[in-house]
Amino acid sequence: MWIILVPLIAATGVWILYRNYAKTFEAAKQYSGPPALPIIGNGLWFLNKSPVEFIQIIGELVAIYGNHFRFWQGPQLLIYTGNPAHIESILTNRHLTDKSSEYNFLSDWLGDGLLLSSRQKWHTRRKAITPAFHFKILDQFVEVFDRNASELVDVLGSYADSGAIVDIFPYVLLYTLDVICETAMGTSVKALRNADSEYVQAVKQAATISIRRMLDIIRRTPLFYLTPSYIRLRKMLKILHGYTDNVIVSRRQQLKNQGSKNMPNDTGNEMGLKKREAFLDLLLQTSIDGKQLTNLEIREEVDTFMFEGHDTTTSAVSFTLYNLAKYPAVQQKAYEEVVSVMGENTEQAIEMSHLQDLPYLEMVIKETLRLYPSVPLIGRRCVKEVTIEGKTIPAGANIIIGIFYMGRDPNYFERPLEFIPERFEGEKSVEKFNPYKYIPFSAGPRNCIGQKFALNEMKSVLSKLLRHYEFILPVNSDEPVLASELILKPDRGVPLQIRRRTLKHN
Repeated sequence: MWIILVPLIAATGVWILYRNYAKTFEAAKQYSGPPALPIIGNGLWFLNKSPVEFIQIIGELVAIYGNHFRFWQGPQLLIYTGNPAHIESILTNRHLTDKSSEYNFLSDWLGDGLLLSSRQKWHTRRKAITPAFHFKILDQFVEVFDRNASELVDVLGSYADSGAIVDIFPYVLLYTLDVICETAMGTSVKALRNADSEYVQAVKQAATISIRRMLDIIRRTPLFYLTPSYIRLRKMLKILHGYTDNVIVSRRQQLKNQGSKNMPNDTGNEMGLKKREAFLDLLLQTSIDGKQLTNLEIREEVDTFMFEGHDTTTSAVSFTLYNLAKYPAVQQKAYEEVVSVMGENTEQAIEMSHLQDLPYLEMVIKETLRLYPSVPLIGRRCVKEVTIEGKTIPAGANIIIGIFYMGRDPNYFERPLEFIPERFEGEKSVEKFNPYKYIPFSAGPRNCIGQKFALNEMKSVLSKLLRHYEFILPVNSDEPVLASELILKPDRGVPLQIRRRTLKHN
């Protein structure tokens, strides 16, 4: 009896899936791609795969099927593209503004903030929050970048001239966490000096669990809620949400006591709130349709800014330092530019005007992001069937945009594996020639709202580090082993040696 029933049940399940996904199956025939099993698709490829293996699997598919193909995660159709023309059509299409379903696994942490919200809610939030990233607001954060960069210089000083090989990545991560906490919430967690604090560890663990869930077919199912990982995630989120909630309540009460909507310029509190306006302060002044944002809505946006603003910058700064060490002539040229702008006083605080006068350093950062984009893949979800370049994308399909692989494609970049900052110089810059083949900050209406903030922070900390230290690639160093955990990371860190510069201090 069971011999008859089991195949019958399986066949019925396949038939129901086919009936429900008939249009999707038909549309999928337009795309080349690897053979897939019934129901589970190509899901076994991603079963218990590490972040290193994940980026390698996608790379193998690109090598075999080119810059446009499909594969399946269970019954979910995914369409990959690394074609600039397709990408432009996708990122500017109003039916493709929703994030792909993979991002949903971040919702326990980020709620329905700007990264995860959909359609009208996203549009309304984006419009309301955009003024917080005005250049006049960003200008006040340069002092935060510089002061925390000085802390990083001091911490790294114990390794300078010792001949020791130090992994620079975790120190940059702590620096960016300090910056993002202060600029987002106006508080100081002193991560560089207190790396083992409860809050710092909660950020690291929550990010790791949430992101790895996106890559594992088993953890993507409700079975995740029965695992120790979920229990640990809940514990970490209780710490993170509790911290943010306390800051929001404290700051809102402070404003209420003042009896004014204007932010003070001379007050702080026991939680370490700074005199300048933080992102939180601006959100407390934000209204949508005449209503102020609730504490939960503010927490969603603050947590989103926290999540997006530290790992991405850590990746970019760390890989830039790697490239500077690998190419000493590039490092020397960048160093000379910094000294020409800042002078020989290493204690001179950097200002926005200085950052604007560092075009070569900016080219170095942009070339690094071409080879090592902080977000190597981005996803969109098709909410209504569309046709692009003659091919149908069915409603419900997820689209993966291969920023990482496109940046290394010889069809789009001459000598793509060579590090040539001058690609971004003047009128011949690749950004101007074809903007959709180089999109480290995404593009279209849903591009990264904080890209100017990030670029200023990167230029600030790199210029500070270059004024104090020379970075050296150890002998016989291998190329970084890359891992994709939503953010591109060096799986084995960025081991460098550090040598002090001989400049005047006062």
